Amino acid sequence: MKRPFSNNPARPTSPESSPPCSPHIFPHDDDDKEMLQVQRGSDELLSQTGAVSNGSVMSPAPNHADNNNDAKKVKLDTKNPGAPSRVIHIRNIPNEVTEAEIVHLGIPFGKVTNVLVLKGKNQAFLEMSDEVCATTMVNYFTNCTAQLRGRAVYVQFSNHKELKTDQTHSNAQNPSAQAALQAAQALVNQTDTQGGPNTVLRVIVEHMIYPVTLDVLYQIFSRVGKVLKIVTFTKNNTFQALIQYPDVVTAQAAKMTLDGQNIYNACCTLRIEYSKLSNLNVKYNNDKSRDYTNPNLPTGDPALDSALAIGGMPFTGMPLAGVTPTAAALGAAGIRLPGQPSPNCVLLVSNLNEEMVTPDALFTLFGVYGDVQRVKILFNKKDNALVQMSEPHQTQLAISHLDKMKTWGKQIRVTLSKHQTVQLPKEGQPDAGLTKDYSNSPLHRFKKPGSKNYQNIYPPSATLHLSNIPPTVDEEQIKEAFTHAGASVKAFKFFPKDRKMALIQLGSVEEAIAALIKMHNFQLSDSSHLRVSFSKSTI
Repeated sequence: MKRPFSNNPARPTSPESSPPCSPHIFPHDDDDKEMLQVQRGSDELLSQTGAVSNGSVMSPAPNHADNNNDAKKVKLDTKNPGAPSRVIHIRNIPNEVTEAEIVHLGIPFGKVTNVLVLKGKNQAFLEMSDEVCATTMVNYFTNCTAQLRGRAVYVQFSNHKELKTDQTHSNAQNPSAQAALQAAQALVNQTDTQGGPNTVLRVIVEHMIYPVTLDVLYQIFSRVGKVLKIVTFTKNNTFQALIQYPDVVTAQAAKMTLDGQNIYNACCTLRIEYSKLSNLNVKYNNDKSRDYTNPNLPTGDPALDSALAIGGMPFTGMPLAGVTPTAAALGAAGIRLPGQPSPNCVLLVSNLNEEMVTPDALFTLFGVYGDVQRVKILFNKKDNALVQMSEPHQTQLAISHLDKMKTWGKQIRVTLSKHQTVQLPKEGQPDAGLTKDYSNSPLHRFKKPGSKNYQNIYPPSATLHLSNIPPTVDEEQIKEAFTHAGASVKAFKFFPKDRKMALIQLGSVEEAIAALIKMHNFQLSDSSHLRVSFSKSTI
């Protein structure tokens, strides 16, 4: 099966669980074991706290003359301690940290001009182009802990004006440091043309063979840090998005981590640059835009907004419970990725109420989450049944929403079956009506690719959404029909601007499940059959 967000082997990816306020750092292999010799006269290379003494710790041990040939000789011009400097001192770094990782800490704040990592001393120095950049960096990490490889590091001003290496032993002799500085310069040159680092990223999806939704982007970009807002749009026939982070460091980390990555294998490539906008103005929470800091925004759909107003339930904009956004996106388009093994579409449903269960009942209930093709109640164990869905992702939807749900007085279990298909009985073989084929049923909810019904899938709830109500049927008739079906009606409300739809609240989730099974496709008039689904709202 193709995996969302496939890694490009040429680009390392960062850990998924990095704190939102600290950039992701790429791990690198580094065999540089040089000892560092600090010239006598340097009065501060370590913390101003004095926890570690300066000269005795930093100077190499005597009788190591052979190592001195490969050592860096560093000259540091001192100034008053504690005052702003363009040289930044970073303490408590992991032993294996690289120059590139140190440089990455400084890139969001401006041009990095030099770097020195003291191997085995758990500290490093970063030289910025000016004091303004350095001050911005120190101030930022005063309020937000920096991290390298999962370890908290401490960022402060150095006591030195600049970081110098002598001509013989400069960073030109250290390939990893040189490469890190060159990469930093290239990144600064690139961002200069785009307005510099920003909290808002512009994301272009190239080679979009498979659909990419707002929820897919949220899932991927949330791996780097907290996503505040997303706006998606199509420009020049290309799917694009604007994604806002809370700070420039997280946005920088997302750009460095995700630019050039593929969402799916060999396609849907992310191209990321900085937007000229510093803040996104999101008016609606729907499948095109979302403000995760304000769940109470309208959807822009008058009928849906009316229903939400009735129920008092805000639109959260979150992906379907228990289902990855990627699965939902592919399901909405009715796509099975080419080349992937044929996943199992058959569910095993157990602990059913033998007195109540029928193939039609399971077809209706599981049909809320996918198009049921076949149902088989096991002849020798009638509290077990096999339910075959049309697509693999629909089985996951059904499992996440129906497993352990109390139905007909028993908590049913829903898992994947070992069977690949549900076999129909051979011709002439007695079956007692326990196996039925629904492949040509007119009641399938998702037979059209990209069906809007995928956007209205919710867990079982005590409130049901009713649609296709004819104008000749009033509230009392509907309530009477549900009461006759064994439900206790607690509340009822027509949609204000569309009387073809209504919400009905029943006594419990279990009652609502039973009522949906009985009332979906219930004939209300000569030409109208009721459509019933679970609602996310209450009355």
